Amino acid sequence: MKKRILAVMACALLALSGCAKTNVNESTSGAESTAVESTQTSTVGANEESLGTIKLGGLKGPTSIGLVKLIDDANKGSLAYSVDFDMETAPDVMAPKLLNGEVDIAALPVNMGSVLFNNSDGQVTMLDISTLGILYILEKGDQSIKSVEDLKGKTIIAHGQGATPEYSLSYILSGHGLDINTDVTMDWKSSADEVLAAVENADNAVVMLPQPFVTVAQTKVQNLNTVLDLTKEWDALGTGGKLVTAGLFVRNDFLESNKELVDEFIANYTDSVKWINENVEEASKLVEANDIIKAPIAAKAIPYCNLVSITGDEMKSATEDYLMTLFNLNPKSVGGALPGEEFYYTGK
Repeated sequence: MKKRILAVMACALLALSGCAKTNVNESTSGAESTAVESTQTSTVGANEESLGTIKLGGLKGPTSIGLVKLIDDANKGSLAYSVDFDMETAPDVMAPKLLNGEVDIAALPVNMGSVLFNNSDGQVTMLDISTLGILYILEKGDQSIKSVEDLKGKTIIAHGQGATPEYSLSYILSGHGLDINTDVTMDWKSSADEVLAAVENADNAVVMLPQPFVTVAQTKVQNLNTVLDLTKEWDALGTGGKLVTAGLFVRNDFLESNKELVDEFIANYTDSVKWINENVEEASKLVEANDIIKAPIAAKAIPYCNLVSITGDEMKSATEDYLMTLFNLNPKSVGGALPGEEFYYTGK
């Protein structure tokens, strides 16, 4: 797998992606101005008629974990199309690639997909929900947190200001009568690496992290325990739909020219996720082979990554509820407006 370091100017990326203050990064890299790109090309079996090639983009984390079986099958020539896989560490880097044609289909945070839709005059379509909630609260030292209410007065170390982590926590806190701006102190970091460094040097700490970086942190920091599963806390409120983290998005011109190929891809992705969830040890080796995270960490993290493939009307309903929740918290989080029905691909 070929890797190269791309220097990226943060202001240009934010302008391209339309996500002001977006710091969500599925990498453990602490450098905001660089992104590791990984490319891999597959071939179609000699006995199959190719439907074409998909330039597929993913992020270094859960969004790409769900793709690894599909990529492996494509590399073996088992699919009816070939795949050129491109992986970045930051959604701010991947999102512009979807719009400019460097990738045809990309795994991205769902709210970023909405932002792209709004900022491109509707040139992006959502294919499925690929990841549900992956955020957790961890505590080092004093085991004082038993409920969301126990977060009052705490300092929470996290990354993802202005993006899904902040909005998710804000919604959950508000459901328990707490305000993220006044009842807790947020210590925002620019990456999971910075969060980890802060925790390592503290005797007591409260942390918000996504998987698989929860597992990474717990392998490096003693006495760092998971105390709250924010997906369960979100669901318990019963008012915000599902906690939806990421999905697969396609550029409309590619979809219009390759509907059969896109339908085949969705079916293959669904099979990929099912296989990964049922074959964690084998899947973890593919995760490492694709340079996402090491196999031992992947094996521990996959069961907690909430990998799914939710399509059609169920995808539309769940995403609409989620984006409405974010919109009510901050309209900018979804690009200033809720996407229309044309944003959702239902296969019809």
